Amino acid sequence: MLFTVPSALLAGEEFEPSSNLADLENFVVQDCGSCHGLTLKGGLGPPLRPENLNHLPEEAIAAIIREGIPGTAMPPWKPLLAPADIEWISHQLKAGRLVSP
Repeated sequence: MLFTVPSALLAGEEFEPSSNLADLENFVVQDCGSCHGLTLKGGLGPPLRPENLNHLPEEAIAAIIREGIPGTAMPPWKPLLAPADIEWISHQLKAGRLVSP
Protein backbone atom coordinates (compact mmCIF):
# COMPACT_ATOMS: atom_id res chain seq x y z
CA MET A 1 0.00 0.00 0.00
CA LEU A 2 1.38 3.42 -0.94
CA PHE A 3 0.89 6.40 1.37
CA THR A 4 1.25 9.97 0.17
CA VAL A 5 2.30 12.92 2.28
CA PRO A 6 -0.24 15.77 2.29
CA SER A 7 1.13 18.87 0.59
CA ALA A 8 0.53 20.92 3.76
CA LEU A 9 3.08 18.76 5.56
CA LEU A 10 5.63 19.18 2.81
CA ALA A 11 5.21 22.93 2.93
CA GLY A 12 5.43 22.95 6.74
CA GLU A 13 1.94 24.44 7.05
CA GLU A 14 -0.72 23.63 9.60
CA PHE A 15 -3.93 22.07 8.35
CA GLU A 16 -6.82 24.47 8.11
CA PRO A 17 -10.04 22.69 9.07
CA SER A 18 -13.29 23.74 7.46
CA SER A 19 -15.12 23.49 10.80
CA ASN A 20 -14.80 25.50 13.99
CA LEU A 21 -11.81 24.26 16.02
CA ALA A 22 -13.82 24.05 19.24
CA ASP A 23 -16.43 21.94 17.45
CA LEU A 24 -13.77 19.57 16.10
CA GLU A 25 -12.06 19.27 19.47
CA ASN A 26 -15.46 18.54 21.04
CA PHE A 27 -16.13 15.95 18.31
CA VAL A 28 -12.90 14.12 19.19
CA VAL A 29 -13.65 14.15 22.93
CA GLN A 30 -17.32 13.20 22.62
CA ASP A 31 -17.62 11.06 19.49
CA CYS A 32 -14.16 9.49 19.34
CA GLY A 33 -13.94 9.42 23.13
CA SER A 34 -17.15 7.42 23.41
CA CYS A 35 -15.23 4.39 22.08
CA HIS A 36 -11.57 5.34 22.55
CA GLY A 37 -12.01 6.77 26.07
CA LEU A 38 -12.53 10.40 27.01
CA THR A 39 -8.77 10.78 27.54
CA LEU A 40 -8.13 8.67 24.39
CA LYS A 41 -6.38 6.01 26.48
CA GLY A 42 -8.58 3.28 25.00
CA GLY A 43 -11.90 1.65 25.72
CA LEU A 44 -13.98 -0.29 23.23
CA GLY A 45 -11.55 1.09 20.64
CA PRO A 46 -7.75 1.26 20.93
CA PRO A 47 -5.92 4.22 22.48
CA LEU A 48 -5.36 7.25 20.25
CA ARG A 49 -2.44 8.82 22.05
CA PRO A 50 0.77 9.68 20.13
CA GLU A 51 2.71 6.79 21.65
CA ASN A 52 0.04 4.43 20.32
CA LEU A 53 -0.05 6.02 16.86
CA ASN A 54 3.69 6.41 16.26
CA HIS A 55 3.77 3.44 13.86
CA LEU A 56 1.11 4.98 11.60
CA PRO A 57 1.65 7.84 9.14
CA GLU A 58 -0.89 10.66 9.36
CA GLU A 59 -2.41 9.62 6.03
CA ALA A 60 -3.11 6.14 7.44
CA ILE A 61 -4.83 7.69 10.45
CA ALA A 62 -6.86 9.91 8.12
CA ALA A 63 -7.82 6.89 5.99
CA ILE A 64 -9.04 5.03 9.07
CA ILE A 65 -11.11 8.03 10.15
CA ARG A 66 -12.43 8.54 6.61
CA GLU A 67 -13.19 4.91 5.68
CA GLY A 68 -13.63 3.22 9.07
CA ILE A 69 -12.51 -0.36 9.66
CA PRO A 70 -14.89 -3.00 8.24
CA GLY A 71 -15.91 -5.68 10.70
CA THR A 72 -15.23 -3.45 13.72
CA ALA A 73 -17.11 -0.73 15.60
CA MET A 74 -15.04 1.95 13.78
CA PRO A 75 -17.45 3.67 11.36
CA PRO A 76 -16.51 5.70 8.29
CA TRP A 77 -16.71 9.39 9.17
CA LYS A 78 -16.48 10.70 5.59
CA PRO A 79 -20.25 11.30 5.39
CA LEU A 80 -20.06 13.67 8.38
CA LEU A 81 -16.59 15.26 8.23
CA ALA A 82 -14.99 17.35 5.50
CA PRO A 83 -11.67 16.04 4.14
CA ALA A 84 -9.83 19.01 5.68
CA ASP A 85 -11.38 18.22 9.07
CA ILE A 86 -10.27 14.59 8.84
CA GLU A 87 -6.73 15.70 7.96
CA TRP A 88 -6.73 18.18 10.85
CA ILE A 89 -7.92 15.54 13.35
CA SER A 90 -5.34 12.99 12.19
CA HIS A 91 -2.57 15.61 12.43
CA GLN A 92 -3.67 16.66 15.92
CA LEU A 93 -3.94 13.05 17.12
CA LYS A 94 -0.49 12.19 15.80
CA ALA A 95 0.96 15.31 17.47
CA GLY A 96 -0.82 14.64 20.77
CA ARG A 97 -2.62 17.97 20.78
CA LEU A 98 -6.06 16.52 21.50
CA VAL A 99 -5.22 14.36 24.49
CA SER A 100 -5.72 15.31 28.08
CA PRO A 101 -3.56 13.94 30.88
